Amino acid sequence: MTTAPSDPEAARPNQLVVVANRLPIEYADDSTGATWRRAPGGLVSALEPALAGRPATWIGWSGRASAESEPPLPEEIDGLGIVGVPLTDGQIEQFYEGFSNGALWPLYHDAVVTPSYHRPEYMAYREVNALFAAKAAELAPVGSTVWVHDYQLQLVPKMLRDARPDLRIGFFLHIPFPPVELFAQLPWRRQILEGLLGADLVGFQTHDGALNFLAATRRLMALDPGGDRVNVPDEDGYRSVRVGAFPIGIDATSFDAMARNTAIQARAEEIRAEMGGFRLLFLGVDRLDYTKGIDVRLRAFSEGLAEGLLDPSDVTMLQVAVPSRENVDDYQHIRDDIELLVGRINGDLGRVGDPAIHYLHQSVTREELVAMYLAADVLLVTPLRDGMNLVAKEYVASRVQESGAVVLSEFTGAAQQLTDAFIVNPYDIEGLKRTLAAVAASPPEELSRRMVALRTNVFEDDVDRWVRTFLATLEGHVP
Repeated sequence: MTTAPSDPEAARPNQLVVVANRLPIEYADDSTGATWRRAPGGLVSALEPALAGRPATWIGWSGRASAESEPPLPEEIDGLGIVGVPLTDGQIEQFYEGFSNGALWPLYHDAVVTPSYHRPEYMAYREVNALFAAKAAELAPVGSTVWVHDYQLQLVPKMLRDARPDLRIGFFLHIPFPPVELFAQLPWRRQILEGLLGADLVGFQTHDGALNFLAATRRLMALDPGGDRVNVPDEDGYRSVRVGAFPIGIDATSFDAMARNTAIQARAEEIRAEMGGFRLLFLGVDRLDYTKGIDVRLRAFSEGLAEGLLDPSDVTMLQVAVPSRENVDDYQHIRDDIELLVGRINGDLGRVGDPAIHYLHQSVTREELVAMYLAADVLLVTPLRDGMNLVAKEYVASRVQESGAVVLSEFTGAAQQLTDAFIVNPYDIEGLKRTLAAVAASPPEELSRRMVALRTNVFEDDVDRWVRTFLATLEGHVP
């Protein structure tokens, strides 16, 4: 068993140790030379408010196989300690591409794609989780707080508690937690539940996710959760684990500030002109993932054009599909399917120099993204299942003119907060295309009323509130 550090100077309860699959840095080999730099967006941006105010260390994987040549990891970036967990090609294939994204990801997203369960992949998952837990146990100061993140590391809390019972351990799941009827099919369901119950606080994006987890502990572990707590047997009798919903927000102020930048506003006007100067520009921005419902919105938009619900001389659409997990077969297939669908739609409905759908399969900078948010009149967010979906919140925060509309799947966590969006069932193509037509016909006053309410919500429930609420609850400041 790992023991706590003996150095009394290390006993700093205010210390925060973040444990996540990826480090908050990326390796770049460009005109400036090969180096490590701060990664844009993602979890690191979400945690910046907490990291700025206290000593912190981040433990994670660099994103590269340990056999690849690269300069040593920096010891810190902007005052944040950096500690790498090296992974081999085999571990990446079986832990990350295999069990994490071939079994857990589809299962937790309501089995939109059939999960695959392979024992060697689970063994690799357990092995890698043990590496992360051992590194956290080695480095965390006495009595400090460790915040473990997401589905790739669900065994870490128990492993870490077994090694370092002095630590305060929190876990947050960024994706949905499925109903017990689905979760029960996982062959290693008990190990996952036991792993999560090693934490003092287990957080989810929505109350549904928290309730699903509590139901799983009751049905699959014969525990008796009460309210927001589960009493877990241990050597001292019972240990109380708190379970709750902590919907994640964004740094709304930074998106608002970027949207007021004159250069970005000028780029937004260029984008509108490049799209052909239509009255309404529909926008989709997603990772290229089968859970995002990209094909659903493309079909609804194209059918709306074909049936006259949408005027092809009045509207156009821009779909940005950010490359994702391109080594995984399912992601290669979804790219092929989407690009084939876009080609068919443009072949049927487009005109020379005027496609019905403008499609980009590429990453975009945050500045370009905000310009797109400013340029677009309607954002389409139609996942078949999503933990939260921050794109909807980013769009709202960028709409400084208080106009525009969000068409939002009811199966996102965001739909429970952004109730003034146009909420849709993405499985209902007929209903979705009627909603697109209704949005296109809505008076500006109605859209502005909705957007004002949406912006109030996004600015009140921002990322700083998410971090402060979770850590305060974990560290005992919230009863």
